[in-house]
Amino acid sequence: MEERLADLEMRVAGQEDMIDALNKTVYQQQLKIDSLETVLKEMAGRIVELENDNPLDEKPPHY
Repeated sequence: MEERLADLEMRVAGQEDMIDALNKTVYQQQLKIDSLETVLKEMAGRIVELENDNPLDEKPPHY
């Protein structure tokens, strides 16, 4: 009985370590996602600016 209890305690401890590691990984991934979302929004804004300032849409001066 003692051996089974010790085995279960070791398994629980191992699972707790794994959960902590997974939580850290998820947290780091969320930080990266947040950073990438910021970059994406900036790039989308730049694309809109470039589309609005497209010199190909402007007529030449002789028109």
